[in-house]
Amino acid sequence: MDTLLTIVDRALRTVFTHHRASRANPAGGISDASLSDAEKRNASALMRVNHVGEICAQALYTAQALATKDEALRRHFHAAYEEETDHLAWTEERLKQLGGRTSVLNPIWYAGAFGIGFVAAKLGGDLMSLGFVVETERQVEAHLQSHMQLLPVNDQCSRSIVTQMKTDEMRHAQEALAAGAVELPEPIKGFMRAAAKVMTTVAYRL
Repeated sequence: MDTLLTIVDRALRTVFTHHRASRANPAGGISDASLSDAEKRNASALMRVNHVGEICAQALYTAQALATKDEALRRHFHAAYEEETDHLAWTEERLKQLGGRTSVLNPIWYAGAFGIGFVAAKLGGDLMSLGFVVETERQVEAHLQSHMQLLPVNDQCSRSIVTQMKTDEMRHAQEALAAGAVELPEPIKGFMRAAAKVMTTVAYRL
């Protein structure tokens, strides 16, 4: 019962509360550029997509920590979870600065990512679970890189946040590989890419 309450509490906090970062915002000290209304709308939509990605990351790591029986691996997932909280706080803050909002579908994104993460961990075991982390982070890294091409050139605040997020995601993948992650089958990778495409397309608008 205690575990269930902790999981529910974490989900509610992730989806509905304001987040605080443990690290300084990479955009801190950077003068915000004068953006047109169209540029603000685009940057805001892109940062909303990134915020949704972090909601999903929180759900994924929480589910995997719940599924594993390996205490060291559970600590690994919890540490990654805490770092992803920084990303949540940064993207949330940037959205507010741009006059944007978070996705109205955040509860659905969270539930879906939690379910996928938990099932993957239970069916595939710890090494497959780590492989899921590797592939997720690789896809997120590629996704963030694409945003560097889409964000307004003079929006250095958003760009600095995305750059630091990309660095962190690369490191998470490397750490999972070092922990013994196995390569996922191509059909699973394809399913993950398709699911990510749906999420990014919908979250850009909603």
